[in-house]
Amino acid sequence: MELRNRQKLKNQVRSLWGKWPKSRRFDSEKSLKKAYEQLKPYLKKDSYIDDITWNDLDMYTVFSLINHTYSSIGSEALYQRLRSYDLNDQDQSKIESIIHFYEEHPKQREKIQFIFAQLGKQDNNSVMKQLTEENKKTFFHFGLYVLLGSLPIIGLLLLFTPFAPYGLMIAISSLLFNLVYSQINKMSIGSELLSMSYLVQSISSAKKLSQINHPLKEELANHLKPLKRIPLFSFAFRMGGNNEGEILFDYLNMFFMLPFISYHFVYNRVKKNKAEAFKLWELLGDLESAAAISNLRLVLEDACIPQFTNQEDVRAENVYHPLINYPVDNPVKWTRNTLVSGSNASGKSTYVKSVAINCILAQTLYTCTASSFSLKRGHVLTSMAVEDDIIEGDSYFIAEIKSLKRILSQVKTDERCYCFVDEILKGTNTIERIAASASIIKWLDDSSSLAFVATHDIELTELLKDICDNVHFQESVTNEKGINFDYTLRKGPAKTRNALKLLEIMDFPQSVVSEAIKKASHFEQNKAWV
Repeated sequence: MELRNRQKLKNQVRSLWGKWPKSRRFDSEKSLKKAYEQLKPYLKKDSYIDDITWNDLDMYTVFSLINHTYSSIGSEALYQRLRSYDLNDQDQSKIESIIHFYEEHPKQREKIQFIFAQLGKQDNNSVMKQLTEENKKTFFHFGLYVLLGSLPIIGLLLLFTPFAPYGLMIAISSLLFNLVYSQINKMSIGSELLSMSYLVQSISSAKKLSQINHPLKEELANHLKPLKRIPLFSFAFRMGGNNEGEILFDYLNMFFMLPFISYHFVYNRVKKNKAEAFKLWELLGDLESAAAISNLRLVLEDACIPQFTNQEDVRAENVYHPLINYPVDNPVKWTRNTLVSGSNASGKSTYVKSVAINCILAQTLYTCTASSFSLKRGHVLTSMAVEDDIIEGDSYFIAEIKSLKRILSQVKTDERCYCFVDEILKGTNTIERIAASASIIKWLDDSSSLAFVATHDIELTELLKDICDNVHFQESVTNEKGINFDYTLRKGPAKTRNALKLLEIMDFPQSVVSEAIKKASHFEQNKAWV
C-alpha cells in the first residue's frame, strides 16, 4: 500500500507540472498570515505589502492562482515572498539560478517536488513559533515522563527474576496508566507536539534534499550538520495514523511516553542551533517557491521577466490583470503622475490594479503578466477598496483619509513609491473632494514617487493637466445594443458620460431622464445648478 501511494504521488507531481494549481483544502489565509506575522520581525526586508494594499488588490486570490506547492514550507514561503521584498537584486539572482536549474533538469526538479509532496501540508503548524519564540511549557514534568516511560521496561525485565509477579503488575499497570496519561497530556500540549512533528519531518526532508544535486545543495548540507540527528526521533512523532501500522506505532509511543521525551531532546537541539534551523527552513522555502514561480511562467500565455532600471518611469507592453479570463491588455507609459478617467465599468480600476499587481509581481516573483515590463525598484501602496470601520467608529471618509495618509507618510521618506488610488476622496462632497484631491496630487508631484489615480471627476483632469498625464477608457451606448466597452486605453481625459443614457436604456420614467439631462446641460454651460 505504501509503495502504491508513493507511485501515485510521483505520477501526480509529474502530471500537474505546467498546469494551474488545483484548489486544496490547506493553505488558509489565516494560517499563512499567522506564520508570516511570526516571521516578519526576523525578515528585515526593505519593503512590505501592508494589509490595505494586499486586500485592495485581492492578492490572496493571486497567491492561490500561483500556489503550485506541495508542502506548508513552500506555501508559507510563497506567501511571505509576495508580502515582502528587498530593493536589490540578490534574491533575484538566487531564485533565477534555481529556476534555471529546474528548466535544465526536469527529473531533478521532480525528485525535489516529490520530497516536498511526501512532507505534505499542515495548516497552523506553528513551526515559526518554534523557531522564533521561547516555549517553556513543554518542559513541565520531563523527569516524570522519563520515569513513566521506564516503568514498563522495568516491569518486563522483572519477569525474568524471582519478582516476576510484581514485574507483571508493574508492566500492566504502567502501560495502562501511560496510555491514559498520554492522552491527557496530548490535550494540553498537543499543538506543540504537532508543531515539533512537522519540524522533525521537515528536517528529514532537508536531509533527503541535501543528497540531490541542486544550486542550494551545499548550503543546505552545511546548515543541516548540527541538526542531522533530529530525524532519528521522527518515529516518536508518528501519531494519528489511519492504518493498523500507524495505530500500532501510536500505541507504542504512548506506552513509553516517547513523544514527550523526544520533544525535550529535539527542542534543546533546535534551541542551541536556532539560526541554522531558521536558515534551513528559509532554504527549503526558496527551493519550493522557485518551483511555483517556474510553473507560473509555463502556464501564463504571455509573461516576461521584468527589467529593473534607474529610470524614473514605468514602461510596459500588453499588461493584463492575472485574475481575469480573456483580459484585454494595454500599454503602460508612466512617466509622471497619471489620472485615469472614464465611466463606471469602463475598465479604469482594473487597469490601475493590473499595473499595481505587476509592480508587486515584478519585485517578488520576478515575473509579470505582460510582454515587457521595466521599472525602478520601490514600495507599492494602494487606497482602493476603502470601507467603514465599525469597530474603530470611523466613517467611510475618515477611513479613506487614514488610508491616504499612510501613503503620504511613506512618500515623505523620499524612498521610491508607486501609489495607486481609486476614486480619490469619493466619501465627501464634490467641491471639497476636487479641491483636496488636486492638492494631494500636486503635493505628490513634488516627490520622487509616482501616482496612478482613477477618478470620475472630469474637473481634476482640467485642473491638473499641466502636472499630470491623462488617459481614459470609454464606451459606446446605443438603444439597440445598450452599452458596450472595449476596455482599450486611450490618451487624454474622458469626454463621454454614460449615467443618464443608461437611465434611459433601463426604462426609467422619461420625465426623470429629461429633467436630469436638462439640469446637467445647464450646469455644464453655466457652472451652476438650476
